[in-house]
Amino acid sequence: MTTTLYGLKNCDTCRKATKWLDRFQVPYTFVDYRDHTPTPETLIDWAGQAGGFPALINRSSTTWRQLPENRKAADSEAEWKLLLREYPQLIKRPVVVSADGVMTQGFSDNGFKQRFGVGA
Repeated sequence: MTTTLYGLKNCDTCRKATKWLDRFQVPYTFVDYRDHTPTPETLIDWAGQAGGFPALINRSSTTWRQLPENRKAADSEAEWKLLLREYPQLIKRPVVVSADGVMTQGFSDNGFKQRFGVGA
């Protein structure tokens, strides 16, 4: 089963996640979403699995804090898609998508052990 890890090359959490996957020999593909912005359809899928577009957002990021208030108040799917395509770094990292399409966000040792059934 191939896993795709979406994130940023220079993100410490993404680097920890890729090191974990390497250590446990879990095959994956890394996609930097600054270089390959997620499609609107992908964003809709992720939002659906995460519980809505607001759940995708890393509200502690500098990018989020610097956004004008009117951009933070997106209230339609179209506004969220536009915002996340313009600022993909707002998406919580990493986004992990397995071959069956199941998406999760974030990294923790225990979370990855459960997700991938290794290292227990």
